Amino acid sequence: MNKDKNKKPDGRFSWIHKLNEKRESNTERYKYLNIALCIIFPIFISCMAEINQFRKVGAFAGFFAEHPSIMIFNFIAAGIVFLFLTAVFRKGWIAAFIQSFVYMALSITELFKYGTNGNHLILSDMKLFRSVKSLKSFAYIKITPRLIIYCLIVILFALLIFYLNPKLPRHITMKRTIASLVCVVFSVCMIIVPPFYEPIYNFFGIDTTAATNAFILNEKFTNNSFLSFIVETASESYANRLVKPENYSAEYVDEITDVNVDKREDFNGGVKPNVVVIMSESYADFRVFDELDIDDSYYAGFDAARNAGYAGTAISPTYASYTVRSEFELLFGLPVRGLNSPNMPQRELAQREQPALAQYYKSWGYSTAYVHPFQKQFYSRERIYNEFGFDKMIFHDDQTGTTDFTVPIKHYGTYVDDSTVYDQLLQLIKTTKDPLYVHTTTMQNHQPYDQGPDPTDEFGNYLDWIRHSNEGLTAFLNALKEVDEPTLVFFVGDHFPSLRGETSVYNKLDLNGDNCSVLYEQKYFIWSNYDADYSSVPDKMLSFFYMPFVIINIIDAPHDAFIEKMLNFMKTIPIYSSDYDSSIPENEELNVLTYDRVIGDVMSPCPIPEEMLETSKHKEN
Repeated sequence: MNKDKNKKPDGRFSWIHKLNEKRESNTERYKYLNIALCIIFPIFISCMAEINQFRKVGAFAGFFAEHPSIMIFNFIAAGIVFLFLTAVFRKGWIAAFIQSFVYMALSITELFKYGTNGNHLILSDMKLFRSVKSLKSFAYIKITPRLIIYCLIVILFALLIFYLNPKLPRHITMKRTIASLVCVVFSVCMIIVPPFYEPIYNFFGIDTTAATNAFILNEKFTNNSFLSFIVETASESYANRLVKPENYSAEYVDEITDVNVDKREDFNGGVKPNVVVIMSESYADFRVFDELDIDDSYYAGFDAARNAGYAGTAISPTYASYTVRSEFELLFGLPVRGLNSPNMPQRELAQREQPALAQYYKSWGYSTAYVHPFQKQFYSRERIYNEFGFDKMIFHDDQTGTTDFTVPIKHYGTYVDDSTVYDQLLQLIKTTKDPLYVHTTTMQNHQPYDQGPDPTDEFGNYLDWIRHSNEGLTAFLNALKEVDEPTLVFFVGDHFPSLRGETSVYNKLDLNGDNCSVLYEQKYFIWSNYDADYSSVPDKMLSFFYMPFVIINIIDAPHDAFIEKMLNFMKTIPIYSSDYDSSIPENEELNVLTYDRVIGDVMSPCPIPEEMLETSKHKEN
């Protein structure tokens, strides 16, 4: 009986056995064809990954004709990857399937990323892979017939290799090991050893221009093509990795913070106003471009608030994406440039209590809160921000239906209406016994901008959302006028919005790496429902990270040596952002102070007890 049972699967799957027998015979029968296929495959997969970016074969052929050396570099790099995979797995078809999947997955991701926000993919973006569900709500994902055809061609080629079954003999184990090690060493050196990769990049004509802003990075993509761009930017990212400053020591930190401290402790007569920091997602004033001829009515509420309070311009550390860069600067009062301008600075932080600005407000007797109408796990906000000194954190997750909001949720477009956030802020102010410091990062104006009278008019829809956001802002400020508590509001957009790649208004404006600085200039206002004194606010543009200290001066909060030092920096280095102006030289003191407070031993003055700095409330998953 057992033998009969065993025969059924053999009969049922006999075709698999026959196919494998055929494939085994093909290994030797088509030996030279298999060798040719293994030589051709790296060239083939490189071309397919690039053609997917150019969309049309003709456009790719034009790039190939103009930049043959770059394509040769791509072929060699792909050949090294294929050789490594073949040496490890011995079977050519396994190597082909793995490399096909990786190359096309990266190519498709790049296609969608650029089509979504006009920025190109770099390997460090893959850190967001764990948040792929969140990213789906942002992205314009369009599966076109052309994309399907390209993927089918790659699959068919991989299946051909599977059928012909090229593989290495079993008796060359040592040679396989040596080959794989050589490939690994070469690949590692291409990323981390400048004396090795610099002459190679130079020989093949690869653009190695330092990407000090998003537009220069995109220009580098145009010059290098997709695959060379991925490799070169990986080298650049490693070269710019954050390392402990050579001169970092207690003595040097003491020297930096050896300043005369203004001993103010009266909060303008003892009155501690509520402090509301609103970082409005993708909020930007496009009227800076005269040629767009934008009607003032879109920004009526914003203009009214600026006229009623103090109006200025702050330099954002980012453009179109990476909100956490702007958030970091406003939460810490420190420059992302001090951390070598990472896209996601919160991932650089030490796992311990952090001396963010909320810690200062707590030490001054404030209650502290963070409000964000989006998923708490995106950018790991809940886990990481839990150590910033917030008494309360309020999130909202549409995907799971879970919320910390205690007011009715309304949506506008894809995300939570700004008015809902303002309602939550009002409730916090009215129900919090102590004076309140609250930071909110809104979501309403985040892309996609395909919802409106005309789904294809992305920029028109964006302006409609800005108008709606300003209406909510006006209602919020009017409500604060009726609140019998002194309240100061700081409002700024985190960055200009992400707009679709080739069809965006940015392209119509002919912006490039040389003239894009205006996209880092964000108009802000400071408004109060009491007679706040704005005389201490500098009448010039400032980097985002100085704004917390501007607020501290307005409310007349106490200074320590760190705050005093940052106010001194504000006078001498008002703008410290390589994205905005790469000619601004590095400042050793600012860099060391930034490293000390978020990664180092916090030897500079801060309000956190020393024993709390040595513990961690979160661990990396």
